[in-house]
Amino acid sequence: MTLKKHKKQKRAENDEGMMTVSGHLKELRNRIAVVVIVFVIAVVVFITIAPRLIMFFTEMGNRFGYQFVVIAPQELLMQQFRLAAVGALIVSSPVILYEMYSFARPGLTDSESSALKIALLLGVLFFCVGLLFAYFVTIPFMLNFLISLNDDKILLSSITSAISVASYLDFVLLMFIIFGVMFEMPLVSVVLSRFGLLTPNMLNKARPIAIILIFVVGAIVTPPDVVSQIMVAFPMILLYLLSTLLSKIFYKKRKEKQAEAEEAADQEGSSGAEE
Repeated sequence: MTLKKHKKQKRAENDEGMMTVSGHLKELRNRIAVVVIVFVIAVVVFITIAPRLIMFFTEMGNRFGYQFVVIAPQELLMQQFRLAAVGALIVSSPVILYEMYSFARPGLTDSESSALKIALLLGVLFFCVGLLFAYFVTIPFMLNFLISLNDDKILLSSITSAISVASYLDFVLLMFIIFGVMFEMPLVSVVLSRFGLLTPNMLNKARPIAIILIFVVGAIVTPPDVVSQIMVAFPMILLYLLSTLLSKIFYKKRKEKQAEAEEAADQEGSSGAEE
């Protein structure tokens, strides 16, 4: 009887485990479905306003004297679909992050859950700040500077400056992505420092190499002129220094909490030994 009961109990535990796995898979499927539905709806909405978005971005270039052309029959249509996909991804990213957080939340402690929730909210906020910085500061400055390089009477007498819509949107979207991701640097340093994966000492030692890499990235992603490279590299360096400062603050707090926990454990151990 004891052996039969043990077998039944083991079979019930296995069934419960299978139910748990299938429940996780079902939850994952439902969350992916929510993300896909939100993304598709956002794509449909952005397709309807894509022509206005193209006019919105090209008008910014028109203010600096740029003239735009299309060099392929399908170019304008493809750019509308492209803007719709990028815009839908940006708009649906909070939903994607929320679904990822909700799926991982049962396996997190209360402190980890709160920290991750704050990190996700700040991540969206910092990304939007990066987009605004690119739109109001970096892109206008670059457009004005680059067109000023073409202000040559000899060249203008025989060459008409016209830029394809696809090339112009490539430039604009690239700047948005670079600065949106770049402004996440302080948040990433805070999260990694909070979990002990990054220390201020690491960032200080890597600073010379990081500055060189920043200028290399600026040279790759920007037009081949020094001013554009500096416009990308300088904010990245400031953000790196800010990341180092924030890492120092949060890593120090982590060390203090660890010291308090070890002290409490030692006191409990000593009190237990006395008893």
